[in-house]
Amino acid sequence: MGAQVSKQVQRRKSISVQKKTLVDLKQNVGSEFPGSDYHPADRKNWMSGLNPDNVRINQIVWPGTHDSATNAIGIPFVTRPFAQCQSLSIYHQLKTGARVLDIRVQEDRRVCHGILLSYSVDVVINGVKKFLGETQSEIIILEIRTEFGHDDPPDFDKYLEDQLGEYLIHQDDQVFNKTISELLPKRVICIWKPRKSPQPKAGSPLWSSGYLKDNWIDTDLPSTKFESNLKHLGEQQPVTARKYFYRVENTVTPQADNPVLCVKPVTNRIQPYARTFIAQSVSRGIADRLQIFSTDFIDEDFVDACIGFTSARVEGKV
Repeated sequence: MGAQVSKQVQRRKSISVQKKTLVDLKQNVGSEFPGSDYHPADRKNWMSGLNPDNVRINQIVWPGTHDSATNAIGIPFVTRPFAQCQSLSIYHQLKTGARVLDIRVQEDRRVCHGILLSYSVDVVINGVKKFLGETQSEIIILEIRTEFGHDDPPDFDKYLEDQLGEYLIHQDDQVFNKTISELLPKRVICIWKPRKSPQPKAGSPLWSSGYLKDNWIDTDLPSTKFESNLKHLGEQQPVTARKYFYRVENTVTPQADNPVLCVKPVTNRIQPYARTFIAQSVSRGIADRLQIFSTDFIDEDFVDACIGFTSARVEGKV
């Protein structure tokens, strides 16, 4: 018992030290970067506001949500706080400005996060289609994967093609160099990541898993995650030289050996430092690698930071 208590004391001390590290970093170097003062007039239509004729796909810093379809997961006030990573519905995330969705499914096409379940994936698709029906020039990256430990839903690729066929941007390396206008009226890059089923092939309506990469580390230590994100980002090629999307996730996750197991208070250790992260990527000379930037509990300030940096890229300020 004494050893366990000592371990917990040390863990809490480490978290406290790392939280202070980020506070000091933000105070000492700030959170300003090219475009940091930009605020879109309409977040629902922010790509349209940047002029789709001028914005290439590889110039965009895509605001994304981590574990996007967990707003109604589990049992409220019982299991939900341990797995909920977003409070907004899929439609309202998109309306707020998110353009990358991270969806995990199990065999029966229900959304899940580990062992906890949410609604049918139909709810996700309906939210996406509602948003697309209300906008004209917004492009979405929809990543759907089979959750670890589960089998792929049967014929899921056919389901996605049937549901989203009119909107799907087919798998093609040339997409990265095209402008938004050149892709319209197609609006969705759907990346399907099965565990056992065959990967989508080149030229198909769906994109294979290699087109969206990241370097996830499972930690609740905020400075450790922040620096890991910067390290791995710096190892990537510039966005103009690669033919895949690379994601950085401004999140930390609860750990079983720590008494704080609810997502929100844990992810709050790093969430306020999204703008600091962009500023650091600029100061370290790796801002040309930044592409997808995702978060838990997405908010307008996070979205504005991504759009602002995108605007600066388009205007040649970066």
